[in-house]
Amino acid sequence: MLPEYYPTRTELSILRDRGSEIASIIPRGAALVEFGAGATTKVRLLLERCEFGAYVPVDISGDFLNAQAEALRKDFPDLDVHPVAADFTVPFALPAAIADLPKVGFFPGSTLGNFEPHEASAFLKSARTILGNGAQMIIGVDLEKDERTLYDAYNDSAGVTARFNLNVLERINRELGGNFDLSGFMHRSIYNKDRHRIEMHLISRKAQSVRVLGHHFSFRPGESIHTENSYKYSLERFTALARGSGWKVGESWTDKARMFSVHALVASD
Repeated sequence: MLPEYYPTRTELSILRDRGSEIASIIPRGAALVEFGAGATTKVRLLLERCEFGAYVPVDISGDFLNAQAEALRKDFPDLDVHPVAADFTVPFALPAAIADLPKVGFFPGSTLGNFEPHEASAFLKSARTILGNGAQMIIGVDLEKDERTLYDAYNDSAGVTARFNLNVLERINRELGGNFDLSGFMHRSIYNKDRHRIEMHLISRKAQSVRVLGHHFSFRPGESIHTENSYKYSLERFTALARGSGWKVGESWTDKARMFSVHALVASD
């Protein structure tokens, strides 16, 4: 785990340290619906502490999803696991088998911050509709903090974030017939204080021309491809976002340094 990249370790610490408090507000026998299910490290912390009746991991990659579901079935033999291969950012149908169970959504990590604010609101509204009346949601939200910490986290000394960012060009080459020279671009992340977000860029090192899907694009030295954003929230701004999207914040937890937050949302009437 990268020493500079705080979100994963801080969220895990919250789920571990406050797990009993989270478990105390979740109905026994509820169905846990994870939006964008990936590695099972975080969800296992909830499954170990809460008496869920079913787990519904939702992700676009069916093969990966089924492999993760099979591993969970072995480790939690009494848990009904119903994987759903779907784009979690748009409406999808929950399995009929959980129709009568209370619903709890789970959206860990800082993925909400990758959405533009209006997209984040749209996702929360969609999740509210999918989960239904009386639902709850456990969601991770990265918090605003000093710019140095943010800069270091997204410009790590090991270059992992840089390789992740440059992989965008590699995928364009592989999947869209591009001819990007990856050595001709460098990674840079900056914090846009006015917009409360980290911006990830790929900066052209030279004048160059590339081809994608039969189209040519020219870049000047220093010209940027803006690849991704990661919005950071204050507790107050997230509360306002949740309220405007059909949820109210029931409980909130942060790590001791208040770098990351986990919220228990309750569907508004």
